[in-house]
Amino acid sequence: MATAAQDQTDTIWGHPKGLYYLAFTELWERFSYYGMTALLTLYMTKQLLLSGHAEDVAGLGMLRHLFEFRGPMTNLAFASLIYGWYSGLVYFTPILGGWIADRLLGKKRTVMLGAILMSAGHLAMSFDRTFLFALLLLILGSGCLKGNISAQVGTLYPRSAVSLRDRGFAIFSTGINIGAASGPLVAGTIAAIYGWHAGFALAAALMLVALAVYLAGQRHLPQTPPQIQQQHSATPLTGEERRQVWALLALVLLVIPAEIAYPMIWSIGVVWVDQQVNLGTPFGTMPATWFNSLDSIGSILAAPVLLALWARQARKQREPHSLSKIAIGTALVGLSALVMAVGSIGASGPGSIPLIWALAGFLSMGLAWMYYWPTSLALVSRTAAHKINSTMLGAMFLCPFVGHTMAGWVGSYYDQMSPAQFWTMDAGIALAGAAVLFALRRPLNTILQPADNN
Repeated sequence: MATAAQDQTDTIWGHPKGLYYLAFTELWERFSYYGMTALLTLYMTKQLLLSGHAEDVAGLGMLRHLFEFRGPMTNLAFASLIYGWYSGLVYFTPILGGWIADRLLGKKRTVMLGAILMSAGHLAMSFDRTFLFALLLLILGSGCLKGNISAQVGTLYPRSAVSLRDRGFAIFSTGINIGAASGPLVAGTIAAIYGWHAGFALAAALMLVALAVYLAGQRHLPQTPPQIQQQHSATPLTGEERRQVWALLALVLLVIPAEIAYPMIWSIGVVWVDQQVNLGTPFGTMPATWFNSLDSIGSILAAPVLLALWARQARKQREPHSLSKIAIGTALVGLSALVMAVGSIGASGPGSIPLIWALAGFLSMGLAWMYYWPTSLALVSRTAAHKINSTMLGAMFLCPFVGHTMAGWVGSYYDQMSPAQFWTMDAGIALAGAAVLFALRRPLNTILQPADNN
């Protein structure tokens, strides 16, 4: 079959070479995405939404009127809602991109289309007037690219290689995190020196680098002939496959609490740092935008430890099942938010929270993410039928769609609460989700187990 794993001679460190091309593609794509989003909330609150700029943005007045259905809101609350809806829709459109790949264009051409749209979107961010149009292009482009890149990682491994596939997705996600860590650092520095729009233009250029890397690695990726793809699309699902689809959709719902609590650090978190945390260091003042790199740095530092731990546990047949890893990661998200809540107790004003609490909270979020998100993708990739594999991986991105959208709504209440109260609420969302995951992991595993071949 065309989607079978690659020849084992075409490997590096026990993993197919195609994995590394896909990881580097995602590295540069995430560099551009996170570089832009690190600037987004601060850009809106410090420039775009202010008088003299807001009037020039096409459609912004209409959008504000729509969002203010519950009454007038501050610029911070409005920016939080824009960020939440944007980052949420970025994760909604992958299900559409998966359908396009499964039914119409195939994974390769859909990914190429996504990269071009995202580059155009980042470039359009360089102008105030096209701000909302730029967000639309980025949403559509990400939809074409995200799920289809992840689906191609799954095609590199046989379905029986459960632990190897989990580690493969962890390596792939490390590429994501290297890009996510470096993007805010570089884009934030460029924006600080040359202005906001220069940072957005840099993101556009790096998106084209991602496309070039992807095209260079084509010979190392399995190709599904169009006629096979069409045959798969036309074949109805079996009864077992339908049950697995419902179980995977349940997984989508169960990961949502983590995806509400975790991305809060990228919008409200960076505002909290900018307003409340003492950013002084022996080397000078640390820019608040750099904090959007710290959770990814935490993931990078955690990756080799987790890869070694899971490999050792697999050899001893003690490795936790994927659903248990997801539950552990969700609990860690809650504990990370609690760290920031504890640090915020007694905060007396700007710069009153010691830097260590923010560093610990952001870095431990990265460890949590490595437990729950790569494992979720690996689980879907090996259990979803070939004929709907891209579509189901796209459906997995409904978790961050709902989560990020709700995070925008939850974040809009930040300036009505104390920082300690807000982060305690954020922690409670994740810990409640972890409790439900631990309770339901066994019945879900019973349904998904046949596809795991354990």
